[in-house]
Amino acid sequence: MVENKNNFCLILAGGKGRRLWPCSRENCPKQFLDFFSTGRTLLQQTYDRMSAFIPKENIYVSTNQIYAGMVTEQLPELPRLNILSEPIFRNTAPSLAWATHRILHVDAGARLVVVPSDQAVFKEDEFRRNVVEGLDFVGAKDCLLTMGIRPTRPEPGYGYIQTGDKEEGRDVYKVKSFTEKPDREFAKMFMESGEFYWNTGLFLANVKFLREALKKIFPPVLRNFKDKDGKPYDVTAELEFVKENFPAYPNLSIDYGILEKNDNVYVMKCDFGWADLGMWHSIYESMSKGEGDNVVIGSRVITEDSRNNIIKLPDDHLGIINGLDGYIVAEKGNVLLICRKEDSSALIRKYVNEVQVKYGEEFI
Repeated sequence: MVENKNNFCLILAGGKGRRLWPCSRENCPKQFLDFFSTGRTLLQQTYDRMSAFIPKENIYVSTNQIYAGMVTEQLPELPRLNILSEPIFRNTAPSLAWATHRILHVDAGARLVVVPSDQAVFKEDEFRRNVVEGLDFVGAKDCLLTMGIRPTRPEPGYGYIQTGDKEEGRDVYKVKSFTEKPDREFAKMFMESGEFYWNTGLFLANVKFLREALKKIFPPVLRNFKDKDGKPYDVTAELEFVKENFPAYPNLSIDYGILEKNDNVYVMKCDFGWADLGMWHSIYESMSKGEGDNVVIGSRVITEDSRNNIIKLPDDHLGIINGLDGYIVAEKGNVLLICRKEDSSALIRKYVNEVQVKYGEEFI
C-alpha cells in the first residue's frame, strides 16, 4: 500500500487505565503493558498497526507528562517532538485540539485519523483499507467520520451510533444519533434494530475542518498562541505556551465534545475484527475460550467446576479456582480483585474510589 504524505495519525495514550485495575495501575496503565504476553505493549501494537501505512514521521502520540518517558522508551523510533506531553490530565478533545494545532503547521492539507491505544484489530488488511478509504473521504469532504462495527451482543459498556442516509457509492452513512453506554435493555433494542453500530473511537477528519469544529466548542487557548517577535511558528515556544495554558481547556471527550456537538458527522460501516481492550468484560468477549468457557491470560491456573471467568495472575503465581461462574480474577502487586464480570466497569470504578480513600494511592 502506497503511503500518502498527507495522511497523519494521532494515538491517544494518556489515560490512567482504571477500568482494567488492578492489572492496569496509575504508575503504568494498560497502554504501556504487554497485557497478552505477545512481546509488544498495547501502545507498540497500535504504533505497528498504523506505521504500516501512515508515514512514521506523521504519527503523533498524545500522553500525560508523567508517561512521556515510557512512550520514548517503548517507541524509540518516534521523533521526540511527535510526543505531545500534556501538563495535566484532560480528556481526549483537548488532546485533539493540540494535535490539530501542531499538524496544521506541518501540513495544512493533512487528513488525520485518531486512534485509541487500547484496541485489538484482527483483520489488519481490512482495517488498513477502511482507514485509507476514510482518509480519502474526509480529504475530499469537510466532515467528521467515525468507524462503526455491527454489534454482536447487547454491550452496555460501548457507545452506539445510529445510521441515517447512505452516501452514494460508499458504505458511509450520515449519523442520526449517538448514545453513550446505554443500559442493557436499550443496547439489546439497538442491536436488534439493525440501525445502530458500535462506536470504535476511531475518528477521522481533515485538519482545516477540524480546526473550525474545535472553535465552536473550545475557548481560544492555542488560537491565542503567537510569537511575540513576529517570528515564524516555533515548536519550542508552543511547548512553553502549552505548559502554562493547557489547563484552560475544559475536560471534554472527542465523542461528547466534538462528534455529538457537530451536525456534519458520518459513520463508515466496518468489519475489521475490532475489540475494545479497555475493560475486562470486553476482553473476555473478544478472546478465544478454554475449558468451561474460561479465558486465562498468561497465567498458570487449575480450574474445576468453574466457567465463564476471565483470569489474569502474576507469572510466578499458580491459581486454583473452584466453583466460580462469571467472575474476574485478577491480581497484580498488592491487589487481588475477585468481581462479577457482568457490567464490571461501574463496580471497578466504585472499588478504585473506595480503595483510594480508605487505603491510599499505593493501591491504585
